[in-house]
Amino acid sequence: MANIFSGGGRELDLSNGATEAFVEVLMLAVSDLASEAWDLRFAALLIAQDQNVMGRGAVGFHLEEIDWGAGESQRARSKDFVLRTTALAASGHRWSELGYHPPRVHEYLHQFRVMVESFTPPADSGPYHHFPGPDGAAMASCTRHRVLSGLPKWEGCFLCNRPR
Repeated sequence: MANIFSGGGRELDLSNGATEAFVEVLMLAVSDLASEAWDLRFAALLIAQDQNVMGRGAVGFHLEEIDWGAGESQRARSKDFVLRTTALAASGHRWSELGYHPPRVHEYLHQFRVMVESFTPPADSGPYHHFPGPDGAAMASCTRHRVLSGLPKWEGCFLCNRPR
């Protein structure tokens, strides 16, 4: 099975292992950058991509399904946050904490960056069924790993949820 991340006519089709690496490096970055309510909602979207909780081959999202914000400045700020998160992840930020070197993840992050850069967030507001609302924002951090987590819904962060 594959996991699809798409937007603006582009698609990132990843195997389960590639998805795991892609999401994990993004989670390490988003955990250190998130500072506003929207950032924590985006972090919650990434948390929902944890295949150890959600199931293998059952994750992915479309940029069109994200609530980018009501005004032009909010949409631009949200898009910039995703790009900054992607850049920080691509820099190798905290990768040593993974316990493995994520192969080909630079390629996936590059493709995702290009996808986000070329995407124009829609001005209209629609039902964003797959993007967490303000009540679903990632508000907890795993004290052991310093990573935003799905607590109290799920036990621990993606590092805690790894099969042993």
